[in-house]
Amino acid sequence: MTLELWFGYLVTAILFSLSPGSGAVNSMANGLNYGFRRSLASVAGLQLGLSVHIILAGVGLGTLVAQSATAFTVIKWLGVAYLLWLGVMQWRQSSDTSKLTLRAQVSAGQLFRQALVVNLTNPKTVVFLVALFPQFLRPEAAQAPQLLILGVTTVLVDACVMLFYITLAAKLSRYLKSARVMQRLNRLFGSLFVGCGVLLAQART
Repeated sequence: MTLELWFGYLVTAILFSLSPGSGAVNSMANGLNYGFRRSLASVAGLQLGLSVHIILAGVGLGTLVAQSATAFTVIKWLGVAYLLWLGVMQWRQSSDTSKLTLRAQVSAGQLFRQALVVNLTNPKTVVFLVALFPQFLRPEAAQAPQLLILGVTTVLVDACVMLFYITLAAKLSRYLKSARVMQRLNRLFGSLFVGCGVLLAQART
């Protein structure tokens, strides 16, 4: 893989990660409610889910998902249901600063698993990767090293973007001490989760 080809993919991966989606909403909501340190677990969960999609795309199973209407539909509706559930939970999130101890009960492991499911139940990711990877692979060269480079680049870029989101949200939370403001933000993120679910419901192979 040439440097020019890799750089082209790097720009594409940055745009892909920056685009609004359930992962970005998850990162910002967690950064706002749980702070930077605990939200790191959610970033790790997102990247593990993304890594699974990359592996599926690399070994060819992603093509099966992309071409099988049944597989795509099942995964899609699981994702829709989960995002709607997250939206309701975020909407109902307590904004009372006297109840912060309840938030403290949410462990890093729970945030990790939540983020992992958010990415795993998004079939558009693996379909996108299946369509994208071939555009940056040189057929005359060994495929495995090229896929490894593309996969690692994708995960590192997405991790950096999600770290930016949780950092920004965590910093903003310091200035949003009002219970009313926190309630409005929680409802905003809840609505965004629901919006992501609606968009996913409209997805087609």
